[in-house]
Amino acid sequence: MTSSQDGVTVVDHPLVQHKLTLMREKDRSTKSFRQLLNEIGMLLCYEVTRDLPTELIEIETPLQKSMQPVIAGKKLVFAPILRAGVGFLDGMLELVPAARVAHIGLYRDPDTLQAVEYYFKAPSDIADRMIVVMDPMLATANSAVAAVERLKERGARDLRFMCLLAAPEGIARLRGAHPDVRIWTAAIDERLNDHGYIVPGLGDAGDRMFGTR
Repeated sequence: MTSSQDGVTVVDHPLVQHKLTLMREKDRSTKSFRQLLNEIGMLLCYEVTRDLPTELIEIETPLQKSMQPVIAGKKLVFAPILRAGVGFLDGMLELVPAARVAHIGLYRDPDTLQAVEYYFKAPSDIADRMIVVMDPMLATANSAVAAVERLKERGARDLRFMCLLAAPEGIARLRGAHPDVRIWTAAIDERLNDHGYIVPGLGDAGDRMFGTR
């Protein structure tokens, strides 16, 4: 179950929405929050990769030889924005264990709300691979825009962005800066508050993942 328009796909599957509601609860434990994020990551990954190209190969079943589909081309790259983006990673690697991983370290300056890079590590051949950039929250989109820019500077051409929650402001910013990058999210919330947090949202995903809220 998805709805899509203007390069944004909302994954409204009942399992995704149920788990997201549980994550929004302010008294949800760190352990439970982390587990739910992992589970939703798997479900969102299923949708993000729905249109991957396939090719037929010959295999032998217990009964006979047969031509069957496999994913074509080089493997995916999952690119979590540190730190909260890693919450998606384990679940996604369960689905696509051969995927490569890139790490993009960005933090949001509390005064300017701009993204500051402190770490970047990616496979050398990212230009030949489809890259899924992940961050639970698409709020101001400053981190998302910066991450995509860093990847493009290193040759990336086929990029997608996956998040748990998005604000209309964040969608407009990312789509405006990188109209070629499609977005997948579990929900689009109302707005950003004066501190750049998504409302009603679920608070700071990183703090809730690591028990530092």
